[in-house]
Amino acid sequence: MTRLHLVRHGPTHAKSMVGWSDLPADLSDHAAIARLSAHLPDPALVISSDLCRAADTATAVQGTRTRLPHRPDLREINFGTWELRRYAEIEAEDPVLARAYWGYPGEVRPPNGESWNEVCARVDAAIDALIRDHAGHDVIVIAHFGVILSQVQRALRLTAEEAFSHRIDNLSVTEITRLEDTWTVGRINHCP
Repeated sequence: MTRLHLVRHGPTHAKSMVGWSDLPADLSDHAAIARLSAHLPDPALVISSDLCRAADTATAVQGTRTRLPHRPDLREINFGTWELRRYAEIEAEDPVLARAYWGYPGEVRPPNGESWNEVCARVDAAIDALIRDHAGHDVIVIAHFGVILSQVQRALRLTAEEAFSHRIDNLSVTEITRLEDTWTVGRINHCP
């Protein structure tokens, strides 16, 4: 049995589509960081995407836990040319594509970006490798909205549209356990 504690990184305060851009997290709420760290299991392994907002959040909650190397395949959705742009601007430019991307996630992709199905395939492979390499451990994965939602969708066998109905707040924890071929989902979007 492997227990995953999927944590969304600290807030960036960006009001645009932030995927692969390396924006820093605001980790100034020391009380929230302390509550999060105290909530997470110890001992556990800590891993994050290679983007600084996730890596720095991992450092902030690591404590005495063992840290694994960053994984680029745990990055957020690649929004391509939509990166760092506001949704209203994107929708004004191409309303059909913008609405299709969020309304019917799957094969639709932003220009030069990833489709939801591509994100899921990338993240599923990364999570499968973590489970294989660290079976029987608690693994704290500090990552992004899309990464966490992809695993909620997978574990609960949801459609993409159903998965997108879940909130994933900054510094929240989503708990998923894998035992052989069985997934169990505990709390989703728990804010300690």
